[in-house]
Amino acid sequence: MANIKSAKKRILVNQTKADRNKSIKSGVKTAIKKVYAAIDANDKAAAEAALKNAISAMAKAEAKGVYHKNAVSRKVSRMTVAVNKLA
Repeated sequence: MANIKSAKKRILVNQTKADRNKSIKSGVKTAIKKVYAAIDANDKAAAEAALKNAISAMAKAEAKGVYHKNAVSRKVSRMTVAVNKLA
């Protein structure tokens, strides 16, 4: 355990940020799962709506530094292609 005051504060700050990042990542994962669930159900309207929400959640996570911009771009691209393949 840290003895120096600044080190103790750093531990608290790191824990706060880790909790925030975990919450954001969880929300993004849920949004992505909803897109793929709609794709599996072959429901284009629901998939498009879920895709819009997922892209928004991922963009917010990217802006906060939780995900790298290229990772977000890759995931958005793959989901969009999958939704567009629906009849």
